[in-house]
Amino acid sequence: MTIAEFEHQVFLVTIASPICGIPVIRRLMPTSINLRVPMTVGGFVDVFYNEETGMTAYALVQEGHRVFGADNTGGWHIHPFDDPVYHQALPGEMSFAEFVAEVERHYQSRSENET
Repeated sequence: MTIAEFEHQVFLVTIASPICGIPVIRRLMPTSINLRVPMTVGGFVDVFYNEETGMTAYALVQEGHRVFGADNTGGWHIHPFDDPVYHQALPGEMSFAEFVAEVERHYQSRSENET
């Protein structure tokens, strides 16, 4: 996937999501891109992709700490909400759309439990 294709996917997902703001490109290099997506649930998601290596990472950051993440360093894994330092292996790739859907599910179930 090219950087332009990756960026396009991120923008499409954020436009469709009720919890995502407009992404900002923080760094664009010849082989990589870093975007930041403000979140209505608080904090932001940092998104990284390197076209040359395929390295991909997503991190939901709130109050200066990662509270949920996913990346493919050493194989695809997540850093779950209940223990974001832990590496929980995934059977395959996690797209940005799947990452945002997981964040949406987490906050939806949290709001349902509060009512």
